[in-house]
Amino acid sequence: MDAQRTRFRAILPNAEVAIETQLVGRFNVSNCLAAIATAYSQGVAPEMIARGLARVAGVTGRMERIDEGQPFSVIVDYAHTPDSLTKVLAILRPLTAGNLLVVFGSAGERDVQKRPIMGEIAAQMADFCVITDEDPREEDRVQILREIARGCEAAGKREGRDFLCIADRTQAIAAAFARARAGDTILLAGKGHEQSIIIGGEKIPWDDRRVAREQLRLLLDYR
Repeated sequence: MDAQRTRFRAILPNAEVAIETQLVGRFNVSNCLAAIATAYSQGVAPEMIARGLARVAGVTGRMERIDEGQPFSVIVDYAHTPDSLTKVLAILRPLTAGNLLVVFGSAGERDVQKRPIMGEIAAQMADFCVITDEDPREEDRVQILREIARGCEAAGKREGRDFLCIADRTQAIAAAFARARAGDTILLAGKGHEQSIIIGGEKIPWDDRRVAREQLRLLLDYR
């Protein structure tokens, strides 16, 4: 099991089948086992079950892997609360051979008290953080980042060494990718499946997955 894929063997009443899936995390092994049991009980052949699970890409924007041939893993997830960020980082940590990096923020005009909490969680559970926009709305973008950064600093981290504050989300993603090395995992948290970002009073088309693919292609062309 790693941040790219999950492999395991399922033992059935009259068969044993090797499973490889793009879904990552132990919770997805449980999900796969439930699907295997249901399909097998309905008479689906084990090899057909294995082929089906190999094609499953998962839920859009939830632990979604972005692969453009880069030597590190990129995961997009909707995690935008302290609890969900904790859970996703806890899943990715044991699946990561190198460093775990996270790009995240906290929405404007929403749950102000969670900002330093998110920063502290990210600082404690990841090796490097890039704090960025996540729907700042009409709040001061830099002020939101500073409030999150206070949580990182409370965890003993230092800006420039352990984390960066980059309001522009495209630039933040690019900065994380530029730091990544083979075996690392980068989590892009907070937007997931969403198709817009709200800055000021404007709703701007946005997709973390599209931007990630574009930035990966630029990086790989440059390298």
